[in-house]
Amino acid sequence: MIRFNATAISIDAAAADGTPSRTITGIAAPYNEIARVSDGTEIMLSPGSLPVDGPNPKLFVGHSADKVIGTVIAREDTPEGMLFQAKVAKTVLGEESLQLALENVYDQVSVGITPLEFSYNEAGVMLIEKAAWTELSLVSHGAFGASASITDVAASIPTSNGEMSDNTNEEADTPEPIEPQENPVSETPAPEVIEASSVFAQPKRNFVMPTPAEYLAAMHAGGDAFHNVNAAYKDAVRNQQTALQAAAGDVLTTDTPGLLPVPVLGPLFQDLNFVRPVVSAFGARAMPNTPSKTFIRPTITTHTSAATQTENSAASATTMVIASNTVTKATVAGQVTLSVQDIDFTDPAALNLVLNDLAGEYLIATDNIAADALVAGKTASGSTWTVTAADPTTLISSLYDAAREIAEDSNYFPTHLCVSPDVWELLGRQTDADKRPLFGYNANGMMTTNSIGNVSGMQYTSMNVLGLTVVVDNNFASGTMLVVYAPGFEVYEQQRGLMSVEVPSTLGRTFSYYGYFATFVAKSSFIQGIVVA
Repeated sequence: MIRFNATAISIDAAAADGTPSRTITGIAAPYNEIARVSDGTEIMLSPGSLPVDGPNPKLFVGHSADKVIGTVIAREDTPEGMLFQAKVAKTVLGEESLQLALENVYDQVSVGITPLEFSYNEAGVMLIEKAAWTELSLVSHGAFGASASITDVAASIPTSNGEMSDNTNEEADTPEPIEPQENPVSETPAPEVIEASSVFAQPKRNFVMPTPAEYLAAMHAGGDAFHNVNAAYKDAVRNQQTALQAAAGDVLTTDTPGLLPVPVLGPLFQDLNFVRPVVSAFGARAMPNTPSKTFIRPTITTHTSAATQTENSAASATTMVIASNTVTKATVAGQVTLSVQDIDFTDPAALNLVLNDLAGEYLIATDNIAADALVAGKTASGSTWTVTAADPTTLISSLYDAAREIAEDSNYFPTHLCVSPDVWELLGRQTDADKRPLFGYNANGMMTTNSIGNVSGMQYTSMNVLGLTVVVDNNFASGTMLVVYAPGFEVYEQQRGLMSVEVPSTLGRTFSYYGYFATFVAKSSFIQGIVVA
């Protein structure tokens, strides 16, 4: 379940026609805006991602199922976001919630959804295309800012003096002006007598011992729910004590293992960074939408020519030759089957965790394909970087040699330096003869002594060497070092996203995440390999 909030509120005390209706109206969530949910995930709702049909979402307070106060009775989908109207039940909690909303205490709403169809962009934002909307909550803090709002609260709340009404009611009596009197006498008015309803003494309710499941559920809900269950547990223990137990008082946790809850602390620890350094550096082009497994990528193998022409002699003539290169689409996919019990009973919800991991593994697999293709398409520059402490001579020589190879063949110069993590470490450890870092570190906006490159932090995108953008990818084999002119390597991709099917025979649901991926080396001399020794 993903929960994220909308903010801002403008409140009226009654409906437009002056009839109290006990409704709340506004924007449940805006579309095309990024929000960060409680586990740190950034998401964006696409237009039409929230349903306008099916079961009406319940109206909660603070996402607590123990605090149901009504239901959403109307939904309207707009290009900007999902509009809603909710009816508040005439209960004690409903009355309190309406009053708090009227006083701008509850000035925001929050939707609870389960993503059904989604994908990720290059920035790692979850783009939700379809979701199940299960609940809407009144909350006090939001994530979307003023883009979403509660625009109206129409309420009729009983008080000791009758019903609360709109204080702009035109039928209200207007007080008459006080006429001036001679020798007015100041009198203190008698205090108004208010009848108090009788309150009868009642015996305290005896609670039974809560089960471990009830205790765990209340701990997860928190607030009053856990306070009440914990108090019931303590009362039950006291009432069930024998005289000997009351006197001894030596009850240890080892004596009551069935009463000790084992909470699961979320969110789930993530040990993989779902990034694609190679694909991000060179960019993914749109896959040609052709009804075939291959497509043609033309390249020039022989150019035309021009030369000095002797008078009355034939001009230079060379036929252009264009190669027809076949690129094959690869299908990259993964699947997983979850039981309905895994989907319904787990907390944190197994469905979201598994689907996020499935999409992340797709990203890692496609980046590995790109890294392998880049290495396979290289041309050996013939240069060797002999790593020597405090002597960067061979490093600089090999980099310039590889750049010369690219320029001699095309007049283009390299743009990227692609390396494996071990080579990235060797680059960062390079020093000059005085033991100073070869690639200067940025500190408070100041560059250190050496400046043929720089490092702004220990991140895979934070280093440049002689003006080359460094791309560090653990999908490269150890010792990999490539000097690349980016247009010489192309990546094509069409992410198809999530597919699912019910398996009634086993009470399960199978999910697949897939896409089409292809690479193309347009010119191998634009990828120069350097041997690291």
